Amino acid sequence: MFVIATIADTIRVPPSLLSQPTLTSVQTEIEKRYPNKIIVDVGLVIAPYGPPLQIGDGIFVPGDGGAHHQVVFKAIVFRPFVEEVLIGTVTDSNEDGITVSIGGFFDHVCIPVYWMLNPSTYDETTGLWVWTPTYDDDEKEDEIQEEQDVGGQKQNGSTISVKEEPGAEMVTEEVQAGAEEEDAGDSEESRFEIEIGSEIRVKVKSVNFTRITTTMKGVQATTTTTAHTSNRAFGLDGSGSNGAKTKAGGNSDGEGGTAVRRRSSSADLSDSDSRPAPMQIVGSICEDGLGLTSWWKEAEEEDMEE
Repeated sequence: MFVIATIADTIRVPPSLLSQPTLTSVQTEIEKRYPNKIIVDVGLVIAPYGPPLQIGDGIFVPGDGGAHHQVVFKAIVFRPFVEEVLIGTVTDSNEDGITVSIGGFFDHVCIPVYWMLNPSTYDETTGLWVWTPTYDDDEKEDEIQEEQDVGGQKQNGSTISVKEEPGAEMVTEEVQAGAEEEDAGDSEESRFEIEIGSEIRVKVKSVNFTRITTTMKGVQATTTTTAHTSNRAFGLDGSGSNGAKTKAGGNSDGEGGTAVRRRSSSADLSDSDSRPAPMQIVGSICEDGLGLTSWWKEAEEEDMEE
């Protein structure tokens, strides 16, 4: 979930901090600029990790009283790897899926319809997604068949025929009515709603980074999707926000780790008011053990009681 990234950037020290030691002033500016900032293709920066590794000489630009230093430092970055299981809180539910918040600091985790537990339906009345699992009813059918078999009984390996009586049909109808009531009760018990504010367990399927740029054609959004895992922290040396550079073991071709599938797509946002999130995680709950943690806790308690 959290990794340590090495970042190279130009840090400006304002004139008010020039009287302090260079290390102190540079570290102060890093702590002001980077926490809670998303670097494209890297992740969400949580906090700097230790003092800066390298600090270059200060350069003064005409018309600017601040000193500009080339700095290399490490930072703690939030970037889950694909197939990692996260625990969050359900914050929103609509026809397109569910939105989840991780730790209260990252709210852009989406569970689309095709990654829901099957079968799941959207209840427009409550505005919630409902999982209605179907269990194996073979045992119930066998029990009902035995109760309905009024024409014979098995005892000690031999079959004893029983004469059908006029009231046998009434007994059969009562058995069928009881079976229908049991099925109705089971269907009610098998209805699991994904309520807002519930704790949910999600598996990461892809991590999307979106860079928004303004061109001659208008506002363009370029999204890069990572859908496979890697053994290294990051698999590229690219530019982030504010011209930051990141370094990590291996390269974009997959050396030093397994291959990472990345795909980019562009969209025109000139006529759209909504802007996509710079970082979005697509999650899944369509496996056993995923979904609301309360579902599986109850199942574990029942198993313990049995």
